[in-house]
Amino acid sequence: MKEITGTGDGSIEGLHTMVASNPEMQEMFKKDPVKALAAFARPLDSDKVVYRIVVGSLGAAVLIALTGSIILVALGKESPDVLVALGSASVGALAGLLAPSPKKG
Repeated sequence: MKEITGTGDGSIEGLHTMVASNPEMQEMFKKDPVKALAAFARPLDSDKVVYRIVVGSLGAAVLIALTGSIILVALGKESPDVLVALGSASVGALAGLLAPSPKKG
C-alpha cells in the first residue's frame, strides 16, 4: 500500500481535505478503507528520516551539555542548572525513543 502523504494533521477535517483533493486517495478508500485510514492515522511511523533527525539532535544536545559541563568544571566554574537540565531531559527523551515498545496481547 502506498504511504499517505500530504498536509493532513490527523484530524477528521484534515482527512476530508486530503481525500477530497486527491483522486488517488479516493481510490485507496474505495478499495480498502480500513488500510487507508490506518495509513492516514500513522503517516510518521514509516518516516525514518524524521526519527533519525530527532535522535541525532537529542544525541547532540547530550554531548554538548556533557562537554560544556566538563569544560566549565575544568575551568573551576560551576555548571549552570539549565545545562544539567538540558542534558538530563535529552537523555530521558533518547531513552523513551530508543526503548522498545511494549507488545500488545
